[in-house]
Amino acid sequence: MKSEFLSALRRNDAAKVDEILRTSNLDIDTVFEVEDRSSTLASYKQGSWLHSFKLEHSWAMGIHICMMHNAKESALVLLERGAAVNRKPNGKTPLHVACAVSDADCVALLLNWGAKVNSVSLSGHTPLHYCTTQESVDCARQLIFQGADVNNPSQNNDKDTPLHIAACNGISELVGLYIAHGANVNAFNALMETPLITAAFWAMDARVQTYSEKHHLVCRMLLDYGANPNLQDGDQKTALHKASWNCDQTLMQILLNAGADPKIVDMSGNPALQYTPNMMQMRPYCEPRRCLQLVLNYGAVRVYPKQFYQLLEIYHDDPRTVELMANSCGHLTNTPKLMDAIPKETYKKHRMFYDSLVASCTTPRSLQHLARFAIRTAMCCSCESGVKQLPLAQSMKQYILLEPDGIIH
Repeated sequence: MKSEFLSALRRNDAAKVDEILRTSNLDIDTVFEVEDRSSTLASYKQGSWLHSFKLEHSWAMGIHICMMHNAKESALVLLERGAAVNRKPNGKTPLHVACAVSDADCVALLLNWGAKVNSVSLSGHTPLHYCTTQESVDCARQLIFQGADVNNPSQNNDKDTPLHIAACNGISELVGLYIAHGANVNAFNALMETPLITAAFWAMDARVQTYSEKHHLVCRMLLDYGANPNLQDGDQKTALHKASWNCDQTLMQILLNAGADPKIVDMSGNPALQYTPNMMQMRPYCEPRRCLQLVLNYGAVRVYPKQFYQLLEIYHDDPRTVELMANSCGHLTNTPKLMDAIPKETYKKHRMFYDSLVASCTTPRSLQHLARFAIRTAMCCSCESGVKQLPLAQSMKQYILLEPDGIIH
């Protein structure tokens, strides 16, 4: 009888479900063991299982199974006959499951029958925390209309608010919905990350090595609604540090335009600029030169002349980046380590450029360069926008903004 009842629930055969309940003594809240490889039905406390160990079956009542299989008609039969709506046989209520599968109709049904809108799963999540897809926006809307708390952090080690979850997944509609209903855009989780920092970090998909326009949009929205771009996480990193780590030029531009300070240093004493060179080997698809040029034009601290050789050790094969960094300084200092940082093969390949670099270390820079340096020093953080307003030829504006031309004067 149990297997027949379970089969009827899965295929949403409401008539059969009703018949079985009328003609048998089967408990309507009977707990079944069902296949659940994706853990849709299950929730566990953090640390309960090893990461490498995954359960393939979960416990669930009939109402949970209806939610998993979008069986609204069968669910209604169960509810009308008194099925419990807030039990958690495997850590989740039926409402948690309905949100996890993004079924707005089932969410509405459960709420009408008394489901607790802020119930917490065994892993510490409310139904809003399980709204993680584009299709779950209507679910979240119904939860909020019934009193769901948009600022309720998860009751676990993460302390993520629903806004953190939406930002992590790049769901702009959820972000807008939560903010419209009072979500704190500067809320901190357990790692002291704001939703903006979270979105900035997840804006790059490391698996496919691409940047996410969805996350960029979320960052724009958060900033438009008052997110502070200069708040720091537990490691003292800002959203700009995260974007620089990803070599995400588009997001760096968004953050800098919104007032991100490139001079802020993290726990290790590194400004955002420091992470772009460090990531060059890991992000071969990006353009680190453009990222460096961007933060320098917004007032980032320049490379200390006597430490310039360290930059050469990383960028010796990219003369344009070396030129960019050299021209951000008023002068360079010739040290024994400078030429040692340039491999012989690289020097032969770019001999004209590196001869000009060495010459710039031993002779005064041109008046044109010194004038550029004076303008950039005066404009400081507003160099990017300020230069564009000057009555100069476009080529001269590009020169001031450190666009390389292949040789150092």
